[in-house]
Amino acid sequence: MSRHEATFEIESKTDSYAARRIVERAYDTIREESRSVREGTDDAQALLREFETLRDAARRPTPGKLTIIYEQDDDEFED
Repeated sequence: MSRHEATFEIESKTDSYAARRIVERAYDTIREESRSVREGTDDAQALLREFETLRDAARRPTPGKLTIIYEQDDDEFED
């Protein structure tokens, strides 16, 4: 399994705005994916709730950090 990590330090209101945009974009993308592919499944609802929590937290302009971790399995998708 490959693991990639990026951390964004939030040290100003401008940084906070950028982090908020990243999280909002991720939320919107997952919401759309859930509607078109996973609509009505329990895992889609749980994932969306988790990203709603992140989106709501990012709306408060405070210092902190945003860390994104991408873990990639060695397996490939089945056709």
